[in-house]
Amino acid sequence: MKTSLSRPKHHRSTGRITLNDVAQAAGVSPSTVSRAWRGERAVDPDLVQRVMAVSEKLGYVPDPAARALASQRSDHVTILIPLLTNALFVDLLEAAQRTLRAAGFQTLMGVTHYNASEEEQLLREQMHHRPAGMLITGLDHSLSTQKLMARSNVPCVHLMDLPEELGSTSAAFAEGESITSGPYCVGFRQVDAGEAMTQHLLAQEKKRIVFAAAQLDPRVMQRLQGWRKALKASQKYDPNLEWLNPAPSSLALGGLMFEQIVKQNPAVDAIFFCNDDLAQGALLAAMRLGISVPQRVAIAGFNDLTGSDQMWPPLTTVRTPRAQVGEAAAQMLLQLIHGETPEQAQLDLGFEIVVRQST
Repeated sequence: MKTSLSRPKHHRSTGRITLNDVAQAAGVSPSTVSRAWRGERAVDPDLVQRVMAVSEKLGYVPDPAARALASQRSDHVTILIPLLTNALFVDLLEAAQRTLRAAGFQTLMGVTHYNASEEEQLLREQMHHRPAGMLITGLDHSLSTQKLMARSNVPCVHLMDLPEELGSTSAAFAEGESITSGPYCVGFRQVDAGEAMTQHLLAQEKKRIVFAAAQLDPRVMQRLQGWRKALKASQKYDPNLEWLNPAPSSLALGGLMFEQIVKQNPAVDAIFFCNDDLAQGALLAAMRLGISVPQRVAIAGFNDLTGSDQMWPPLTTVRTPRAQVGEAAAQMLLQLIHGETPEQAQLDLGFEIVVRQST
């Protein structure tokens, strides 16, 4: 039977078609219309089809601001990541978005470029949308950003870092603020991962192990701590073996750093790069220079990015659970949004040392 739709009368001065108008015309409740537009899987597909058909007929477009004002929360989740050019964060973001979308939430993404001021500004802008929750990379935030998160009362889950690694309570706590998010965190222990890779190189009887790093974000510096810990325990630590460059990571920089290290430190027999971008560049440089890997110098990386297993020789690296972190963090945030308490406030997903022919 064909249903005839009459255009509803408007009681708003703007004449805008409202959610209630669609609900009345479709013969469903306003909440069903809202859930259908959010894409919640629990809504019957036939109802979704009916709601969308009516919406198109009436020319209805959801008003996020009005919805947020009515509920004091939107159906958006804020996600802040440092870079989109890093596959690490792309994998994490895709997993988080997939999980949140299945639950009826959209994502508002911001890229901080490892800049504290930019992160604070992005967070202030996102607060205008009244997000239902936040996923934010790391625990290393400025005092003003920590206060902003604390005062917002918006559920928040931190990605990649665990609080014990940073060694102290947040500055917001020191100022007397109460961070309602716990803090809730999903990640792995960067210090332990750095230590484990260094121990692997020591087990290969390497004696002069360089730690080579770029970008120098807090996670990189935690890996450096792990490297130091392992070398000090074996009485092989030498501060001259730390090669730290604040420039952004790239294959080209990895190749350049490799050339400089082997030229200035001929006794070096292993290099632990803080990420696979640098390590892959180093392997290409070694091939170009005719330097044998791992016979002359072993090379290791971090994150097990795409292509690391296809290098020559294939790269030994630390495999990080970035997609699992994104999914688990999103699931934890959904619990907080729904007023539930996660079983674990800090979820450690671990890491894996992947040994290949480069060591």
